[in-house]
Amino acid sequence: MVSSLVVPVVDVQNDNFKELWPAMVVAIKTSSFVALDTELSGLGNRKSLLAESIEDRFKAICHAARSRSILSLGIACYKKLDNKPADTYLVQVYNLTLLCSEEYIIEPQSVQFLVQHGFDFNKQYAHGIPYCKGNNKGETDNHGVHIRALFTELLRARKPLVLHNGLIDIAFLYQSFYAHLPERLATFTADLSEMFPAGIYDTKYVTEFELRLTASYLEYAYKKCKLDNSRTVTSGGIGPHVHVEFCQYAGHMSRYVDYRVCPAVASAEGQTDICQRFSAFGWCSNGTQCPLSHDTDLIILQDEKCKQDKRKKRKRQRDKKRAVEEAADGTSMFDSPPKNKMPHMEVDPGEAPEGPQEITAEPCVESGHSEGNIQQNKGENMKTDGEGNGVCEYNTDSATTATNDDTKPKANTNDSDESRAGEGIKEKCSEHSAESEKKADAGTHRAGFDAFMTGYIFAYSCTVVKKDGVGVAVEEKEHQEEQMWLPTSLNKVYLSGKAAPLMVVKSTFSKSSKAHVQKMAMVWGQRM
Repeated sequence: MVSSLVVPVVDVQNDNFKELWPAMVVAIKTSSFVALDTELSGLGNRKSLLAESIEDRFKAICHAARSRSILSLGIACYKKLDNKPADTYLVQVYNLTLLCSEEYIIEPQSVQFLVQHGFDFNKQYAHGIPYCKGNNKGETDNHGVHIRALFTELLRARKPLVLHNGLIDIAFLYQSFYAHLPERLATFTADLSEMFPAGIYDTKYVTEFELRLTASYLEYAYKKCKLDNSRTVTSGGIGPHVHVEFCQYAGHMSRYVDYRVCPAVASAEGQTDICQRFSAFGWCSNGTQCPLSHDTDLIILQDEKCKQDKRKKRKRQRDKKRAVEEAADGTSMFDSPPKNKMPHMEVDPGEAPEGPQEITAEPCVESGHSEGNIQQNKGENMKTDGEGNGVCEYNTDSATTATNDDTKPKANTNDSDESRAGEGIKEKCSEHSAESEKKADAGTHRAGFDAFMTGYIFAYSCTVVKKDGVGVAVEEKEHQEEQMWLPTSLNKVYLSGKAAPLMVVKSTFSKSSKAHVQKMAMVWGQRM
């Protein structure tokens, strides 16, 4: 029986930021990779965010990042433990409530969506950590205890950065905590490649092009990865799997911890009325008023059943065809081994989609919209929508990894871009409330827990991909993976409605921005 996963999320506000600062900095510096997620006050014109031209999209994102603000920041630090079984991680999760000190736009749709999912605006305005956007305004970013200095510590740590559908996230982070965004996309990607030398990974790209899940919105991807991983553990299989452990917070630290519960997937018996729009995109215009089910667990189980039925149907068709051919030859279908048998797969040879091409920022190569991708928001396709801190004891929970045979994207309907983006900024996990050492948190939509889910998907994906090299130069392979976690997904950021990702590289035709060069000189204490 698969047990629920309880995730402790440390709530960071202005009144405890200084107290928690040392623990956060240590968690970042000692991590193997860091996953981030944001809650935003809005995104502006949704059509512009899905423009055919990537340069036009970037201009729209820049406008949004300059005029809107980050309301909360989720940080999940994953540290791979050497003295534990393979693929065991110590995870520390922080949810920072922020308050921009400058004027900014907050959209009614965003407010409505966040309030419906438990975001506390009273708490934000009363206890949010203040910050100023753009270039330095008085305080230095490499000294003091403030959010921009924390971002500088993240850069100095040189850790892989993990996001989910992260183009808008990273643009807002740049504008809010680093410097004014450059005007050109090629300059932006050149800056990013130097800011994060260990690489940027986008788990939405990973779930679509590495794991090939039926759907790729955050809640679906996390629960599917967790379910497959748990099945490997509970079945006693020898396949690779992920384990996650958490710090056990005691004493005064326990006051700051919210325990988030993600229950095990339940049975789907007696429930079949699923909202197909939510199933495909993780978003529905009817919201809580929709008469159909938005239960992600049920959606996953139904998707698995559909795939099983399709595999059985294809097998029957192949058996029937083989029987006819063998009858014509006067032989029995049992006299010889089956033809065209692919080991460990029930997928037709020509069925797997081709791997994506790559897009660099300059020159900008456009490609057509791919069916099944255009409308998944973050809300889906757009965001439109520890150890060493003196408080750690290990609280272990097994998480899991298994191979995934998902090969087809979920069918999509041709809904308009605005209809999806209008309701909310991001699809998120609706965790069920439950009792732990402390009651489960009051809200169901938190950047901290979303960052945890993003990091979990990445850890799971690394383990699944690694399985292909078991038994062949294992030590050398593990060493390489320490340097590069998912080589095929390195510096590839998902682009909504595009068949190819945005490549975070420094083009030979572009150079870094002046503001970035000055900032990096401050971060590293030398000119670049």
